[in-house]
Amino acid sequence: MSENRPSEGQPISGPDVAHNARVWNHWLGGKDNYPIDRKVGDHVTSMFPSIGEVARADREFLGRAVRFLAGEAGMDQFLDIGTGLPTADNTHEVAQRVNPASRIVYVDNDPLVLAHARALLTSTPEGATDYIHADAHHPDAIVRDAKATLDFDRPVAVMLLGSLNFILDTDIAVDIVGRLMAAVPSGSHLVITHPTTELGGEGNVDAMRFWNENATPPITARSLAEFTRFFAGLDLLDPGIVSCARWRATPVDGELPSIVPQFGAVARKP
Repeated sequence: MSENRPSEGQPISGPDVAHNARVWNHWLGGKDNYPIDRKVGDHVTSMFPSIGEVARADREFLGRAVRFLAGEAGMDQFLDIGTGLPTADNTHEVAQRVNPASRIVYVDNDPLVLAHARALLTSTPEGATDYIHADAHHPDAIVRDAKATLDFDRPVAVMLLGSLNFILDTDIAVDIVGRLMAAVPSGSHLVITHPTTELGGEGNVDAMRFWNENATPPITARSLAEFTRFFAGLDLLDPGIVSCARWRATPVDGELPSIVPQFGAVARKP
C-alpha cells in the first residue's frame, strides 16, 4: 500500500468501500476513516504486519527529504503531487520551518482531500501554499495551474510520494514523470517513494491482491529496475535508491532503522 492517490477514472469510495487515503490515515493513527477502512486496514496488517512501519517510514522520509531540500539544497518551491489527507508535518510545515519564504502547491484528485484542503492552505506570511484539484495523468495541466503560485523559471522540487503506484502502466508513469521534469529548470529536484515486493516485501503480494479485490484504488508494486526508470537523465543524490526508511536516516545507538519494502530516492536535474 502507499499513501496517496488513485489513478484516473477510479471512483472515490464511500463509507461502504475502503479507500486508500482513509486506510493510510488509519495506519498512521489518524481518525479520518470509516469502520470499513479500519477493517480492511487491519486485515492487510494481518497479512503484511510491517505495513504500519512502511506508513511511518514514508512519512519520516518526507520530513528528511524536505528538510534537506529547503536547507542544504536551497529549494524554496515544492510541487507535491498526491498529497493525501493532511496529517502532522505536511510538506509546507516542514519546508517553511526551514525557510519561511517557501512556496508549496499541493495536488490531488480525491474529493476527500479537497474537503480537507483548508488544513493545507496555512502559510507563513513570507511564503505561500495552494491546492490544485487535479489528476496526475494530466501533468501539463498541473504545471499550468501551479504557475499561479510557483515560478517555473526557478528550480522546483517535484514530489511524488506514494502516488505513482496508482498508475498501473509503468510506461505511462515514466512518461508523466518525464513531462513534469521537462517543465522545470536545471537545479530542480525529484522526490519519489514507491512500494516494492523487493527489500523483504514478498509478503506484500498477497496483501496487495486482497487490497485490489476489496478496496479502491488498485495499486501496483515496482521492481528496482522499474523504479530506476523514473530518474532517467537525473543525478541521483547519495545514498541513491534505498529503502525510504534509510534515506539519510540518523542511526540510533549505532543502528539504522529497519528496512521497509518502500523505495525512496531524491535526484537533481542537471
